[in-house]
Amino acid sequence: MATGNSGVGVGGTNEANAYCRELVRKHDYESYLCSYFYPRAAQPGYFALRAFNVELAMIRESVSRPIIGKMRMQFWRDAIKSIGDDRPMKHPIAIALHEASQNAKLSPYYLKRMVDAREEDLDRESHTTLEGVTQYAESTSSTLLYLLLGLLHQNHSDTLAHAASHIGVASSLATLLRALPFHAANRRMIIPVEITAKHGVRHEEVFRTGGGAQGIDDAVFEFATVANDHILTGRDAFKDSGVPSQAMPVFLSAVPVASFLSRLEQVNFDAFAPQLQTKSWRLPLGIWRASRTRKF
Repeated sequence: MATGNSGVGVGGTNEANAYCRELVRKHDYESYLCSYFYPRAAQPGYFALRAFNVELAMIRESVSRPIIGKMRMQFWRDAIKSIGDDRPMKHPIAIALHEASQNAKLSPYYLKRMVDAREEDLDRESHTTLEGVTQYAESTSSTLLYLLLGLLHQNHSDTLAHAASHIGVASSLATLLRALPFHAANRRMIIPVEITAKHGVRHEEVFRTGGGAQGIDDAVFEFATVANDHILTGRDAFKDSGVPSQAMPVFLSAVPVASFLSRLEQVNFDAFAPQLQTKSWRLPLGIWRASRTRKF
């Protein structure tokens, strides 16, 4: 079965790694910036995992019907099994993940968990509760960070896992907020109903008028506050000694999240402000500084 990237060519490991790197550079530039601070030997695995995440995230918006999306998700379940069987499918991401699994133990459970969560989201127009969207974030972004800790052989610490859980949730919530204009244009509300209802937000009005809808800025503020609280909880795990140097590359992913939330505050929580869709010129410096200080 094809995955939807029908034009993808398959060569050796070098070609697969190059494909993953380019996919991340094109579709997840902030993660691309963080890649420079991973050990050189771990970078192919980093790009493989990030490309896997990008691929899964793109499925929903690239299919016309959920059933096609489910077929794509099943392809990736089969690909994960093929990696475990030491016979990776001939797809660049599968090949790159297989190579990474030879150098670090990548949990098939975590890879499958990401697929399952994305599949469940195919039919969902909106989350009803904050708890629901938090569980989704834990199964996607947090789980990706667990895999990255494993890639760096740093997956035996409860403190690191606890912090990664919170940073992953914050990352997912911030990503949803940044994509609010896109989703609203496609008639999908990404802020949980329990929050929008509290602030009197009418989804149809958001779909029609965007940031002009009554109560939407207040709903964005509350959702952003939850994301920021997760950042603060993640930081608190390292308040005494900083992040261990070997694990610090994983936690650099918190820097773009904190940067976006700060920019969102500067525009009074108007998630539809055009400047939020542009890259922050300060971000590369912020990532570099965090890597040096071991604080995010």
